[in-house]
Amino acid sequence: MIRVSAIYPATEGQTFDEAYYFDKHHKLCMARLKPEGMVSCQFDKGLSDASGGKPPYVAIAHLVFNSTDDFQKAMAKHGAEIMGDVPNYTKIQPVFQISEITAS
Repeated sequence: MIRVSAIYPATEGQTFDEAYYFDKHHKLCMARLKPEGMVSCQFDKGLSDASGGKPPYVAIAHLVFNSTDDFQKAMAKHGAEIMGDVPNYTKIQPVFQISEITAS
């Protein structure tokens, strides 16, 4: 299993529209990626750093797939539409990381 993390760094002056994200973008991702092999999707909202200060990330979305190949095939098919929707809820450029899930 692999986890694809879309990480949105906290950037001075930038916003993240959670209402749009959940009303539109999350639903778009679920509708397009679930039939293509996405196992699950989780969302983390940044609250603070370890000392109670500002969080280093506004949000992190975690998409789980059985393999990198499954993810790449899904994004080849739907990636332009999904990524094209990002500017509707934030101007923050997400950073992506693919990780192997080795323990749970």
